[in-house]
Amino acid sequence: MRALIRFGKQPRLRFISHLDLQRFFQRAVNRTGLPIAWSQGFNPHPVMSFGSALALGWTSEYEVIDIKLSAPMGRKRTEDAVRAALPEDLPVLEVRMVDDRHTAPMALVRMSDYTVRLEGESASAILGQIPSFMETEVVPAVKKTKSGERTINARPLVLSMEPTGPDSFNARLMLTESQSIKPELLVDLLAGMAGVEAPRVRVHRRMLLGLDAQGNPTPLMAL
Repeated sequence: MRALIRFGKQPRLRFISHLDLQRFFQRAVNRTGLPIAWSQGFNPHPVMSFGSALALGWTSEYEVIDIKLSAPMGRKRTEDAVRAALPEDLPVLEVRMVDDRHTAPMALVRMSDYTVRLEGESASAILGQIPSFMETEVVPAVKKTKSGERTINARPLVLSMEPTGPDSFNARLMLTESQSIKPELLVDLLAGMAGVEAPRVRVHRRMLLGLDAQGNPTPLMAL
């Protein structure tokens, strides 16, 4: 049996790295009293994985961790135990129990919803470029990867984008191993179109999504 746990990451912890978060969860699950499954080998550790790594500085209301259990457990008992082991800045928002045949969340993620807040006087000029961006077929961008830099067409990676206020917008972006774009790069592209300097941004992840059997975008916890 496995527990899929959706949790948030509040502003006070936004500069905690993903690696540190992994280490914290390894210690936290040991405090739950749940029958956690452990890996084999020289350095045993709790068997768990995240749906998608959250970048340093971002906040979120839709992070998913997949924890393997060595014995069946009820959803309510699991939720209460995990919530008690985590600080308020990592709130438990949803728990779902699945069997071991369920596809790992990290293999299901296809896209993500974000709210991006722009800091500085260039916000309105940048937001004004959203319609032009969405109407353009090719938007060249230089993307940094582990193997170096490469030029991509950023436009197909932006599934939707709309202003939500004088200094913010919502965007649905592709998020797979081969096709992805970060909100910061998107802001850089919009700033370049507007002829202004890219401002500092605050990124909040609102949802991780995959595709259902009919190919429709679906929240990760519902798949």
